[in-house]
This record gives sequence, C-alpha cells and structure tokens, in this order.
Amino acid sequence: MRKLSCAILCIGLWLVQAQAQAQIEIKPEERCSEYLREDYAYPQSLEARIAEINLGGSIVSPYTNEAFASLEDTDIEHIVAISEAHDSGLCGAGVEKRQEFAQDLQNLTLASPHVNRNLKNDKDFAHWQPAENACWYAHTILKVKAKYRLSIDASEAAALLNAIAHCFTVLLEMPEQASFPEQIVILEKADFPEPEALGDPLDLYDDNDNGRITCAEARQHGIAPVHSDHPAFQFMRDADGDGIVCE
Repeated sequence: MRKLSCAILCIGLWLVQAQAQAQIEIKPEERCSEYLREDYAYPQSLEARIAEINLGGSIVSPYTNEAFASLEDTDIEHIVAISEAHDSGLCGAGVEKRQEFAQDLQNLTLASPHVNRNLKNDKDFAHWQPAENACWYAHTILKVKAKYRLSIDASEAAALLNAIAHCFTVLLEMPEQASFPEQIVILEKADFPEPEALGDPLDLYDDNDNGRITCAEARQHGIAPVHSDHPAFQFMRDADGDGIVCE
C-alpha cells in the first residue's frame, strides 16, 4: 500500500503542479455526516457556462465526443461525483464549501442523460471510465481531489495509476471532424443571458412568496453570497451595509 500511495501521490502532484505540502490521502470512503443533496445545490444556468467556458461554445460531451443540438439534450455532469466527494472528505465541510464544490466549473462538463444517470452516476474512476478522453478525465479527478483535499480509496488509486501510466497527454481532445447534427448550435457569448435577463428574482428565489429573499433561499438556489449588483440583492436585508449579504 505504501508504494501505491507514493506512486499515485507523486503522479497526482506532478499533474496538478501542487505545492510540496499538498497531499492526496489514500483511504476508504467514509460518510462522516448525513448526505443532503440540497447542500450541494447549483443553478441550471451553469450548463450554458460549461459549454461556453469549458467546451469552447460547443454543446458536446468529452466522455463520448458526441455533439448535441441543444443544451436541453444534455445534463450537467460532475466529474468527481457529488456523493463520492461527500464520502471522500466534504462530509466534514460546511454548506458553503459544499456549494462551492457543486458549482466549480473545473469539475463540471456535459454528458447525455443516459451516460450521466445510467452509466456513470456516482461511480469513481475504478468503476467507470469514459470511452473518450480518459486521460483528461483522470487528470481532472486528481486536480479536483487535490484542490478540495479529498481522499482516494485504494481501488480508485490503482485504476488512476494504471491509466496515467499509459497517457501521452492529459489535454481535452475533441476531433476536428466529429459527427455533429446538421442543426448543431455553436454558442456565442451573446447567447448567454446576463443575470438581469434570467427572470423576476422573486419568482426565481422567493420560495415562500413573502416578497423577500432569505439567505437560506439564496443558498438553496446557489447564488450566495449575494452582491449589490445581483438582481436578488434589492429583496434582501444588508444589515451591515457592505453591499454583500449571506457571506
């Protein structure tokens, strides 16, 4: 086990260019606190940002190199699954850190509903690997695990080590002549709505219809902390007058 731990740690740190004191601990997963899915809330608007920022404006899944005609045909996919992250260390973190993880673009991509819900689901690298971009996938797992100080169990460590040993590149690769639907939508920056265009803040975030937005509601919808330029701010109480609520 010591040799395995050292190998995966050294390779992992090399890949993510982590500092010398950073560690990826090898140990069994443990549910140290109750897993509440609402603690890991994220807005659906992230789907467009994933396509724009992570995928160069294309609606495509790196797992299969399959292109889609619309974001409605895809799911937001957490590369390190939320429940697996919970059992690998986030069970001891607060709600703010959990929501930061759930909304971190570094850990997000797109996948078809079939791949996301039926094939990958909450599996780790030892139990599921994509048909395409497996090296990029392994590299991203290590980056995210190091970033959030998450552990890796022995079976996943062995699978990652074996995969990385055969990698020539960890860059995301999408073929130039992929099979795209004829009506594929290539997103432009103008296609992404500004916050003011997303709808009435009370309709979006006021769950109890009392004309106000609480921090609990803001966190549930993944918009906390809320700054003064956010459309929800005017319906919230800024007690200290610093222009930020729900820090």
